[in-house]
Amino acid sequence: MKRAVRWLALSLLTLSLLAQAQTLQWRVTSLTYDEAKPILQAMSEILPVELRAVTPSERASVWPKWVAQRDAEIRARLLQGDEDSLVNFLLFGTSFTRRPRVTLQALAQLGRNKDQAPANPSADAAASLAVVQARADDLARALAAPGENERLLVARRLVEKKGHQPSNRAQVKEYLLAGVARVLDEQATYAKVLESARLLGNATEEFIERSKLYRHRGLSSDTSLLPNFALEQSLATIKARGLLAPGSVRRVAIIGPGLDFTDKQDGYDFYPPQTIQPFAIMDTLLRLSLARLEALQLTTFDLSPRVNDHLRRAQQRAQRGLSYVVQLPRDPQATWRPEAIAYWASFGDRIGTSVPPVAVPAGAGEVKVRAVRLRPAIVSLVTPADVNIVLQRLDLPAGAGFDLIIATNIFVYYDVFEQSLAAANVERMLRPGGFLLSNNALLELPHSRLHSIGYQTTVYSDRPNDGDHTVWYQRSPSR
Repeated sequence: MKRAVRWLALSLLTLSLLAQAQTLQWRVTSLTYDEAKPILQAMSEILPVELRAVTPSERASVWPKWVAQRDAEIRARLLQGDEDSLVNFLLFGTSFTRRPRVTLQALAQLGRNKDQAPANPSADAAASLAVVQARADDLARALAAPGENERLLVARRLVEKKGHQPSNRAQVKEYLLAGVARVLDEQATYAKVLESARLLGNATEEFIERSKLYRHRGLSSDTSLLPNFALEQSLATIKARGLLAPGSVRRVAIIGPGLDFTDKQDGYDFYPPQTIQPFAIMDTLLRLSLARLEALQLTTFDLSPRVNDHLRRAQQRAQRGLSYVVQLPRDPQATWRPEAIAYWASFGDRIGTSVPPVAVPAGAGEVKVRAVRLRPAIVSLVTPADVNIVLQRLDLPAGAGFDLIIATNIFVYYDVFEQSLAAANVERMLRPGGFLLSNNALLELPHSRLHSIGYQTTVYSDRPNDGDHTVWYQRSPSR
């Protein structure tokens, strides 16, 4: 009898949460000229050439055209981001080859050799290059006959978009190797920029430079677990300081929820593509008692049709009572801090149950994996929206602003001007007193109602620079 009552209660809760999710309504609107005008005035010397070339009085008339054009240009960067993911797939994947994975040390060696002595590589660099070329052979072969492998099917469509025939393996291999060379060049450039910033001897200036480092890079959707550990630490501190009360977080938005194509940290591909952050945030909010499940709503903003489609299909399956399993890999050689390992070990205990993980292939190394089966009622709460945060937002009715907005590894893909436009959109979607948490620094303009009120530094492992500075921005409660 008790079991039947419990089942009925869970069923009623599920129906309640489904109804709540289905009542979410929004309209995507673009940032207007009047809303952007204070930013345009404050940044007149660094505006895009199309806006700088006209007089201030003419900008109102060209603004809608510029917004439409820039939206298309930003969305076009998704293709290069997918190419970056394809490079990670080539270097680290195990689903299409039995060759050893390329180590980060080997990549660094290849990068140094490329700059110093490309015609006479060292023995280590030559061996690493041979592995990369052999992996490119294997991936080109797999793309010609991808079967049901979801990642290979996505990669094959990308290759075709770039004008290559998957059946022409030599051509595909050349394209893949060119992508590796491009990524090595970009990484070398990023390293030089960061070294120049570090030599300034100012930690704040270095963080600001890091916060716009990828402004010319493709938009990547790859994700990983550890930034959510940093968010949990920040939210715990925010609660301890009395800035967020228990049960006060009801409406949450995540900008760029991510889709684990080849895990950003280590490039694993032996489990199905998955999203992590929406569920990690709900797990944290419930663990810290900052939210109550029956009152929680979560919306994601993303440009990628692939990400939005994945989330939409997960929500639809959940509405049919089907669960969602998240695989959580951890490399024991990565020397994670004990508190990071504890977060990994407890992830999902408020939103699901631990289940046996997928088998780890021999080529992936000595990786440990946890798996968590998420309850359908949890997955149903995630509602995806196609929104370009630089130029767009949800037009929310009064009193429906978000209590919390999350944006990790998002603003780093934009320059200061576009970051300021994005901040203006975020500000208008937050309720008075609401919070934005980001691991990037944003310029605070005089007219803005969004101000930093603190930050937290979280270290993930003993590896150099392996951690995040999470900045807490709050919309002014009084206006």
